[in-house]
Amino acid sequence: MAEQKIYKKAISVKKTVIWTMLAIGAIAMLTPIIFMFSASFKYSDEIFNLNIIPSEPTLSNYIYLFEETTFFKWLINSFIISTVVTFSVLFFDALIGYTLCKFKFKGRKIVFIAILSTLMIPTEMLVIPWYVLSNNLGLIDSYFGLMFPGLMSGFGVFLMKQFFEGVPDDFLDAARIDGLNEFQIFIEVALPLVMPALSALAIFTFLGNWTAFLWPMIVTTSADLYTIPVGLASFSGEFQTEWEMIMTGAAVASLPTLLVFLLLQRFIIRGVILGGLKG
Repeated sequence: MAEQKIYKKAISVKKTVIWTMLAIGAIAMLTPIIFMFSASFKYSDEIFNLNIIPSEPTLSNYIYLFEETTFFKWLINSFIISTVVTFSVLFFDALIGYTLCKFKFKGRKIVFIAILSTLMIPTEMLVIPWYVLSNNLGLIDSYFGLMFPGLMSGFGVFLMKQFFEGVPDDFLDAARIDGLNEFQIFIEVALPLVMPALSALAIFTFLGNWTAFLWPMIVTTSADLYTIPVGLASFSGEFQTEWEMIMTGAAVASLPTLLVFLLLQRFIIRGVILGGLKG
């Protein structure tokens, strides 16, 4: 009995410590978000006050953002770019991963290692080659110029290859016997079996492009092609920074990402867990 009480007490202490650490982490993560939404309802002279509830709440920042700026255009640009890149990554990365996993050919391992090696190169080192290529092809200040660096990803190929290894070859052979060609097998048989990986990859890719800043800032010269992060940076000038507008724009821009996470968090968690186990 005494041992059971000691064991239960140890478990209780462990749970208390875990929940305390989770609470501290949640507070640390949520505080900036709460402050951001709070600041979006403040006037400029109150922006640095730490009070969560504004003394004089105002919607003027939101009115100015949508009526006096091209924020809605930035929103559309970000949505178009993120959506197109996401569909491109899902299709090509899945196709490459399926090919590397289910077809035997010389040099397959070398190709896979070469793709994985791209994950070791920092994005900052690729910016100059991307820019030179964009300039030579006339892609500066264009939608395709904004999108082409992310149309395929090494991480996506790795993730999809690991998941396709779990697809039984018997299913594919049965489809071949039924008369399906290889592309039909890929679309109709293989892809439905790796939906958790596709869902997780879609979410990561969309959010990554939604918040991308460095490359869009470099490749765009026209305000009509600004994405949300680049557009928000325009509120920061040499002599003055409109923090209330930056906070307002960031608050609006974060709503789709928060909604995506709340609705699809189970796919994110499942994709990460399964990807880690298969890796």
